[in-house]
Amino acid sequence: MQALLRVSKMIDLLNERISKFALWGVLLAVAICSTNAILRKLFSSSDFFQKNSSVMFELQFFLFSCIFLFGAAYTLRRDEHVRIDVISSRYSERAQVKLDIIGFLFFMLPICLLVFYYSLSFFAQSFVNGEHSGDSGLLLWPFKLLMPLGYFFLILQGISELIKRFGYMKGLVSFHEFRKAGHNPDDEVREYLEATHQTRQD
Repeated sequence: MQALLRVSKMIDLLNERISKFALWGVLLAVAICSTNAILRKLFSSSDFFQKNSSVMFELQFFLFSCIFLFGAAYTLRRDEHVRIDVISSRYSERAQVKLDIIGFLFFMLPICLLVFYYSLSFFAQSFVNGEHSGDSGLLLWPFKLLMPLGYFFLILQGISELIKRFGYMKGLVSFHEFRKAGHNPDDEVREYLEATHQTRQD
């Protein structure tokens, strides 16, 4: 088990580093979006804008895909994905971990493996055909490669999270090492109602 926990820590570290790389995509997307907006406002009739507006527009979507796909594994690592835990949070920690194990084994990992498998052929077909965008002329296979890569890292993180749950069952891992501290839906609902009430008073 200790060897598996070391593997889990290596996967966590890998996805944390990848997430930092994805953060640069946010900055780049903002820069491209801002440039496109400025050029559209000031030079909409210029040859440069006419030739490159489609490229910049599509790059924004591709960068968003990069951020989303490479950030998914890190979000799972941080336990920040949306949970329907109004009921499960009332269970004991051990019961919650058992539900997590069932969820990872029978839902999350099988679905991610299916998407990964089919996205490989999606990428391979684009690569073999040298597919280009009809509007901008951008080569598409590097962007289609993002999908299998993103799901590969998400699968790795799912395995890491599964290892931690089994580690918890053996008394080797703390519950709060993989679950967000203080995550309580009752508190979130209460905070929302208080904020709504305060807004109405203002």
